Amino acid sequence: MSDPALRNILHMDLDTFFVSCERLLDDRLKEKPVLVGGTSDRGVVAACSYEARLFGVHSAMPMRLAKQLCPEAIVVRGNSATYSKFSRMVTEIIQQTVPVFEKSSIDEFYIDLTGMDRFFGSQKLAGELRQKIIKETGLPISFGLSANKTVSKIATGQAKPNNALSIIQGQEKPFLAPLSVAKIPMVGKVTYKQLCDLGIKQIKTLQEMPVEFLVKVFGKNGQHIWQKANGIDRSPVLPYTERQSISTERTFNQDTTDHNKLKGIMVAMAENLAFQLRRGHKLTGCVAIKIRYSDFQTYTQQQKITYSAADHNIIPIVTQLYEKLYQRRMLVRLIGIRLSDLVSGGHQIDLFDDAEKTIKLYQAMDLMRERYGDRAVIRAVSMDAKTIGRYNPFSGEPPPLLANRRQ
Repeated sequence: MSDPALRNILHMDLDTFFVSCERLLDDRLKEKPVLVGGTSDRGVVAACSYEARLFGVHSAMPMRLAKQLCPEAIVVRGNSATYSKFSRMVTEIIQQTVPVFEKSSIDEFYIDLTGMDRFFGSQKLAGELRQKIIKETGLPISFGLSANKTVSKIATGQAKPNNALSIIQGQEKPFLAPLSVAKIPMVGKVTYKQLCDLGIKQIKTLQEMPVEFLVKVFGKNGQHIWQKANGIDRSPVLPYTERQSISTERTFNQDTTDHNKLKGIMVAMAENLAFQLRRGHKLTGCVAIKIRYSDFQTYTQQQKITYSAADHNIIPIVTQLYEKLYQRRMLVRLIGIRLSDLVSGGHQIDLFDDAEKTIKLYQAMDLMRERYGDRAVIRAVSMDAKTIGRYNPFSGEPPPLLANRRQ
């Protein structure tokens, strides 16, 4: 790895991404307060324009409250297919321009420009890339450029909306000093409150404190907070590849042609992989299944999907692919599923599809699985064929849930 002090790390972030996509499709939304999310009062705000933020609206807020705060807001039901399409367009432009980049979420990228030129040459390249993205997609995008990922990300936040900011090497601490500690990427609401309770509101105060004190208060995270406050971050840009994936497969002790059993196991595996995505704050953009017959002939089929980590989006794709692929009607030896094209992003992109009740249901399910094991909550369709009942996996409706009883 190159000397961290000599690195040039670019962070790029698409401004109010969902809103910007909607404005490209409808000019009437420009310069208006816009809320993207579930359109009913039970829905949740997935994204909001800067005009709406002036009224105190923010993402993950109940739509009902957002409309009370900003009655003039225009509410748009999100379209995950549209956002996935634009995200891939930007990704392709970056991929064609730079040798190493990391896609950290659907609308956020880190690019390692180290060695491509001197610092201001990197700044010129970054500016040209930004203008290319704006020209070819119509989407506003901001960037921060510095010696590491943390400072670059914070610089991007300071540059927004639709602008750029470069921090000359050696100026990281002076740049960070006057900013709120809330600007540090790993400082969430709970940590921010703890810091405020200690009288620490500016990054400058953190910089002047002994690291031992922060470690005593926050444990190992205290050292990370101190390092980031001082502009120290040696984490590398992880090369993006669509081959990044999670997968699972099952080989049967005895080959089978039990269609319901095979389909049920497929659903169970998909359900578990979706849970793994949510636990890792990841989304998948591609679903693939594999079937190996008793003669060892193996067949696979995959489908690009809108980025998601929700069971009710992934499971129907798995069952549809299975129905298309399972055509030989002979004994099956192995089945498997792979979710690839992974990006960070948690569950945000599904907020415009899900009511608050559904989101809370997933959170409750995942909490039970964390506490009692992956099979603590399962869908009826993934159980024994006798318990499947009349559920239609192609209906688009979430399958019924069964919670395993524990004494």
